[in-house]
Amino acid sequence: MSAEQLAEAVNAVPLVDHHVHGALVAELDRPALELLLTESDRPLPAGTTQFDSQLGFAVRRWCAPLLDLEPHVDPDDYVARRAELGAAEVTRRMLAASGVAHHLVETGFGGADVLSPAGMARASGARADEVVRLESVLEDLVRSGASAGQLPERFREALAGRTASAVGLKSVVAYRHGFDVDPRRPTDAEVVAAAGEWLRGCENAGRVRVDHPVLLRFLLWCGVDRGLPLQLHAGYGDPDLDLHRCDPLLLTDFIRLVEPTGVDLLLLHCYPFHRNAGYLAQVFPHVHLDVGLAVNHVGARAAAVVAESLELAPFGKVLFSSDAFGPAELHYLGAHLWRRALHRTLARWVDDGEWSTSDAVRVADLLGHANARRVYHLRDASA
Repeated sequence: MSAEQLAEAVNAVPLVDHHVHGALVAELDRPALELLLTESDRPLPAGTTQFDSQLGFAVRRWCAPLLDLEPHVDPDDYVARRAELGAAEVTRRMLAASGVAHHLVETGFGGADVLSPAGMARASGARADEVVRLESVLEDLVRSGASAGQLPERFREALAGRTASAVGLKSVVAYRHGFDVDPRRPTDAEVVAAAGEWLRGCENAGRVRVDHPVLLRFLLWCGVDRGLPLQLHAGYGDPDLDLHRCDPLLLTDFIRLVEPTGVDLLLLHCYPFHRNAGYLAQVFPHVHLDVGLAVNHVGARAAAVVAESLELAPFGKVLFSSDAFGPAELHYLGAHLWRRALHRTLARWVDDGEWSTSDAVRVADLLGHANARRVYHLRDASA
């Protein structure tokens, strides 16, 4: 098989994006688009542009041709063409070009501003299933009037109902506290006491946002009890988290406690701790990882991150995700840049005689879709 044939094989993999959010419904002007090309939630410094970043360059290089523009087009011309086509058409083009065959859509963020799993399926022509965020289920339950004393039992019931057709669960404990949380399962009495304290704080703050460490532990263990694969944001994210507390190595005791249950844990994104995540995936049978989110933001350096994710982790434990949220450029680039990075990595190892071409193709299939189908018990669309 030639280098060109290897590239064709990687590009032909029907990707399962095992962690993604909905594409944005609204139209975007340039300032709004730029704010979605960074994990920062702060205004840009005067005289700077988010197009001057790895992700900004990638949008101009790889997304512009999908909008009938030349590569490296001027940002203003790109935004003008985007507005001319309209958000729905841009989304359709980007999703279709991504080559994603199955979206596992986490629905805990964005609400009606982004496409639902069904909306993603319609816009892309691909399959879509839901991943339910644990924290959102609890927050919705409290908004419906659940008291502290009712919370443990009512949450278990609510979670069972919300996940009746879901393929996985997600926790943002890394954002709400950090991984340096007590890994043990709390008692219901501890949960009730913590809920009373937390609800009083919610009343004072005027918002419902679960961040009490005892309640976060409760959610994690309810997720484990539910038996679905459990996704955990790790590493890089917006300024709402403390990055040094998002190293997945801090989860080691929790990982050990979960192991006898057989529930799979999926460490999402992981950058810059992806090598640490690779270690955990190697030594614990139920731990898996991806480098989604990072791939978009490192742009032309994606091959380095993808290669590093394949150093320690067994190849049956690494999955593809984009973690795209908002403009559909991120959904397309998450897939396109990952494919390019994977091909460059595999081709180098094949050229060096380290790998056979057939093994390279087989690993691309594992990472691109087969591992996700196994972990999430997904039916192959061709079956």
